[in-house]
Amino acid sequence: MAHVLELVEARLRSALGEPDARAAVTFLGADRIEVLRFPDTREGSAGGNGLVRYATLGMSAAPMADPAAVLADPERGPRAELVLTVRAGLADTDKVLRPLAVLAASPQVEGVVVAPGASLDVGEPLWPGASFTSVLVAEPGGLVEDLELDPPMDPVRFLPLLPMTPNEAAWKRVHGAAELQERWLARGTDLRDPRRVSVPLTD
Repeated sequence: MAHVLELVEARLRSALGEPDARAAVTFLGADRIEVLRFPDTREGSAGGNGLVRYATLGMSAAPMADPAAVLADPERGPRAELVLTVRAGLADTDKVLRPLAVLAASPQVEGVVVAPGASLDVGEPLWPGASFTSVLVAEPGGLVEDLELDPPMDPVRFLPLLPMTPNEAAWKRVHGAAELQERWLARGTDLRDPRRVSVPLTD
């Protein structure tokens, strides 16, 4: 629904500023997915690298349906967009646009419901030279607030993505998302560093 996406883009702009680039990807059997790039030079690391955020636009046009449901409700059901934040200028992270679009199209193409705590795997590096082939879906609400829609539609949630190495993804499958996030926190892991390696997974 076009009006939903207009509201979503307005919410992204109010939270993240003006995008400096956007790309559209169309998949067979799915609506078009756009990925918007938002630079944020206000937050720099010690080395002076600001942040860049990539947000999908199009995933929330329709609610995600339970793959076990016989008929999908055209209005009710969870809606979401994906947001990835990395430090700028340290890697060719703009190549993440297509993998992000693939993940955003997965509810339409594969019938999956993307929710916090889930792992999403693209099967290849998120960008050239990246040690990440998957992401952990984190809790929404911190960076971009939920967008309320007219009833009976569910609100749009903006889900942060945390890149995972294959070892971290395997460890998370055994121990759970909360345990992996605790390990990242305990080790002071910079989850926005596009060059980081796997956190130590043994004590």
